[in-house]
Amino acid sequence: MQNILDNSALAAWRNFITAHAALIERIDGDLVAAECVPLSWYDVLIELQEAPERRLRMSDLASRVVLSRSTLTHLVERLEDQGLVRRERSAHDRRGAYAVLTDQGHAALRRAWPIYAQGIADHFSRHLSAGEVATMTAALERILGALRGTP
Repeated sequence: MQNILDNSALAAWRNFITAHAALIERIDGDLVAAECVPLSWYDVLIELQEAPERRLRMSDLASRVVLSRSTLTHLVERLEDQGLVRRERSAHDRRGAYAVLTDQGHAALRRAWPIYAQGIADHFSRHLSAGEVATMTAALERILGALRGTP
C-alpha cells in the first residue's frame, strides 16, 4: 500500500483528534461538576439560542450539532423532559418538526456559559499564542470550507 501521508501530517491528525476528545471530556466534566447541563446538551441549546426565533427544524439541528437524526431525537426527548426544549409540528409540513428553546433552556445556557468559557480558557486557549490561534482558525476554516463545498 502506498503511503499517502507523511509522518508530520499523520502526527497532526492524531494530535488533533486526541486533543479534541480530551478537551471535550475535560470541559464536559467541568460542566457536570458545576451541576450544569452536559456539553452535548449545551451544543443543542446554543444552536437553538442562535437560531431565528430560537427554533430549528430537527433535521437542521441534527446537521448543526453533527448527530444522526435518531440520536438527536433521543437527546431532544431528554431535553424536553427537563423543560429545556419543546417540540412543535410544522404548520406547513406535517412530517416536519421543530425544536424550540424554552426560557428554562435559555437559563440553563446562561448558567453553563461561564463554566464552559473558563474551560475553553483553561484547557485550550491558554496553551496557544495569538499567532497560533490565528493559524489554527484559518486552517480549520479552510478544512471546513472544503468539506462543506464552500470557499
